[in-house]
Amino acid sequence: MLNSDKFSFENIVNQTRSSEKKFREGNFKGAIEEKREVRSILNSKYCDEKIIENFKEELSKLYKSKFDLINDHKLKIDEVKKNKIVKLLEQKSDEKYNKGDYKGAIRAIRRSEKYLAN
Repeated sequence: MLNSDKFSFENIVNQTRSSEKKFREGNFKGAIEEKREVRSILNSKYCDEKIIENFKEELSKLYKSKFDLINDHKLKIDEVKKNKIVKLLEQKSDEKYNKGDYKGAIRAIRRSEKYLAN
């Protein structure tokens, strides 16, 4: 079980990094496809709380910025409000994806991940 957990966490991290690379190159459709796949893995029954916490730590490293307004906002809101914002952004991402607006979809999902980061 330990090897499968490690493999799935490494798979999640690699796909997340690949998605970020595609986003920076302007391949928004490829980036959102990988983010959606990561999200489905994280929501599956095979993903436990330890993997999710490690994923949040990885997001913190990925989205680390000296001037981050989302990070400042996270300090002022409680966990319930934060989760509500994340769900709203994920819904917005899904709506934009279904309309074919891949750039908008990836931006919304990246913003939601910034709220998830530790």
